[in-house]
Amino acid sequence: MTRAILSFFGGLFSFLLLSMVFGALTVGGVIWVYTHDLPSTEQLANYSPPMISRIYAGEGQMMDEFARERRLFTPIEDIPPLLRDAFISAEDRNFYEHSGFDPLAIVAAFRDAVISRGRNLRGASTITQQVMKNFLLSSDRTGERKIREIILAWRVEQSLSKDEILELYLNEIFLGQNSFGVAAAAQTYFNKTLEELSLEEMAFLASLPQAPSEYHPVRARERVTARRNWILGQMAENGYITTDEAEAAQARPLLSVQGGDIPSFRESLPERDYFSDEIRRQLSTTFGEEEFFTGGLTIRATVNPGLQVTAAHALQRALEDYDRGQGEWRGTGIALDSDALADEDSWRTALAETRLARDITLDNPWHPAVVLDVTPDRARVGIEGIPEIGQIDRPDIDWLPGSLADTLNVGDVVYVRAVTSNSDGSFQRWSLRQIPEAQGAFMAMDVNTGRVIAMQGGFSYQVSGFNRATQAMRQPGSSFKPFVYAAALDSGFTPATIIIDAPIEIDTGEGIWRPNNAGHDYLGPTPMRTGIEQSRNLMTVRLAQEVGMDVVAGYAERFGVYDSLQPFLANSLGAQETTLFRVVAAYAMFANGGERVEPTLVDRVQDRWGRTVYRHDQRRCVECAEPDLPAGQAPWIASQRQRVMDPITAYQLTSMLQGVVQRGTASGAIRLPVPVAGKTGTTNDARDVWFVGYTSTMVAGCYIGFDRPRSLGRRASGGGLCAPVFQEFMTQAIQEYGGGRFAVPPGGHFISIDRHTGERVPDGSGGDVVAEYFRDGEEPVFGIDALIDGGFAMGMSLPVFEPDAVNDLLVTEDGTEIPVDQGQIPVPATSDFGTLSAGGLY
Repeated sequence: MTRAILSFFGGLFSFLLLSMVFGALTVGGVIWVYTHDLPSTEQLANYSPPMISRIYAGEGQMMDEFARERRLFTPIEDIPPLLRDAFISAEDRNFYEHSGFDPLAIVAAFRDAVISRGRNLRGASTITQQVMKNFLLSSDRTGERKIREIILAWRVEQSLSKDEILELYLNEIFLGQNSFGVAAAAQTYFNKTLEELSLEEMAFLASLPQAPSEYHPVRARERVTARRNWILGQMAENGYITTDEAEAAQARPLLSVQGGDIPSFRESLPERDYFSDEIRRQLSTTFGEEEFFTGGLTIRATVNPGLQVTAAHALQRALEDYDRGQGEWRGTGIALDSDALADEDSWRTALAETRLARDITLDNPWHPAVVLDVTPDRARVGIEGIPEIGQIDRPDIDWLPGSLADTLNVGDVVYVRAVTSNSDGSFQRWSLRQIPEAQGAFMAMDVNTGRVIAMQGGFSYQVSGFNRATQAMRQPGSSFKPFVYAAALDSGFTPATIIIDAPIEIDTGEGIWRPNNAGHDYLGPTPMRTGIEQSRNLMTVRLAQEVGMDVVAGYAERFGVYDSLQPFLANSLGAQETTLFRVVAAYAMFANGGERVEPTLVDRVQDRWGRTVYRHDQRRCVECAEPDLPAGQAPWIASQRQRVMDPITAYQLTSMLQGVVQRGTASGAIRLPVPVAGKTGTTNDARDVWFVGYTSTMVAGCYIGFDRPRSLGRRASGGGLCAPVFQEFMTQAIQEYGGGRFAVPPGGHFISIDRHTGERVPDGSGGDVVAEYFRDGEEPVFGIDALIDGGFAMGMSLPVFEPDAVNDLLVTEDGTEIPVDQGQIPVPATSDFGTLSAGGLY
């Protein structure tokens, strides 16, 4: 008997022992199977989540933000304790007690699943397990993933503190509305920082992890409010708040951005515009799209917000004035059907859904509106965002033919803006508007640093995001001519050089090219200054031929106007396409005395840790760190900028371009209290019109033309359309950036020249005298010896004065004396140009 009992217990012991061994082997095997290829938890210690990249203006105002996931990383010490408690109460009340997983919660979840026969499946994941799922594993609901999750959770609890784990969780978790982490969610739902959240708002955020895509504060208000109130009760039960605090918070209504109760964070930012989008485009190329959209970059832009608005309005005004001058109504092309006009709620809903621009603020904001009723003399319109019905009267469309009934139909969606009093801003009436068909661009930058102050790439960014300042390839026309003259001045020519203004024809191999002047007139032998002031095409072609188009091309490429300029004479008149961005940047080098500046929209870029990864200004402050400088000695800025042009050449060219503004093709359009130099540009058939100008501190440029190039009309010109844009912008800009006389470089001297004849005259004699700057040691040549014709044949009867001409007479090559009539050089009736004719860019 005893032996049998001992045998039984011996067998039982052996069975238990073997079971334990096999159980241990099984558990070990399972652990080995699920752990030998587990991901490392080391990456959690170097957490770098995708974060929002933000753009700030120079004074620190936020301009824009870009992100794939809206996340604002917040260290655990900056997360309010009550917010942590809310999430712990909602997701893992034993967070600070367990070792990564909660066995009791797992057993309870398993029991509920068995009892309900699989209908009641609930998670038992701790916060640590959720971190593992979010960071290292997939979201598959399988037993295998759960085992791996538990093992990883236990491991990470051995290497990270509870607060570090909670920090990862609260910054990584998805909380709906493309918001990741509690800081971004607080901004998305309540437009608040974490410190500003109320108790019930914290509980609302803690309710979202259960169903972030379903718990919408409007569509699922009852469900999410119930969940919020349950969490408040749990917080009271766990001792984080009192019962009275919980009940008071539960009684408060759920107010949110999505419900229209709170203005959104986006409303506090300016509308996205061409400037911030160009930063996105350029930095996505420089840093890569992944880093730009997820790197949490802090970008300091060069923009001046006030002048950016001025630039937009100046360009918009010019485009609208041109468009209204055409007398054509196009409207928006959108109309609401009769069902949408059934009642006010219907048309307001339909109007809000139209894809129209809402970023136009020229002379008051432009509003989308729908025509509710129209007669020949008036139209009634329902206006987005305006409770009253508006009225348009017939006199408002005097720029259009026909009546209002001829122009509009009931249901048409249009733009309107308020017309207000200039004196007190009071409302007067509503005005009908339309988006111009012609487009254009404007850009301004600091001539010494290359900082782009303003950039407008079209009439409206929301109408068209295509940035015509940087992306549109257009013919610069005559605005390219200064580069031809710069090449000539650096090649030994002087402002006193005489150039023949007479017809030419060139055999291009594919036909005869006959360039012409804009007015189809000829001045004969004419000083270089007049050639650029009056934008004489034939003089420019002859000068380019004399200098050599290979030399001109080298200058254009050195200044960055082109990467490669084809050495054809037509390109001396701006026939080859480039961008406004390149031309304006090149003009800045005229303004600063010939030093290279690289245009930039960004001053500085910092990564998520605050380290500077890009800085535009590479100048060094010498002796700035010296604590004890000798008396009278100050720190100074060291620059290593490359010189692209002789400073005397830059000053000579600037002086001639001042003449363009004072008495040339831009005269009358530019009236500023500081010296201004600039150049107009008009291409064949006025398909593009330009003006680029500068002061001693700032350069700005504009072009206007149709996106699919066609003529702007016979009367269109750079001086008429673009120069007013420059004038309006610079009137405001010089109040902030100032301006003064252009610096005269050393190494030269002034000589008085008759600007009509190029003849040297006594100093200070007459109103047609200009002081030209010549290099020291250079003996200028005047008269016939300074004449060039570019190698093209010309008639012998063209007037050319000799250096010793007296008594206001010009002497032609055949000895004929011709009087100078009021400073103009007449072309004698006997001049014979043979069979030559003209045409081409002007």
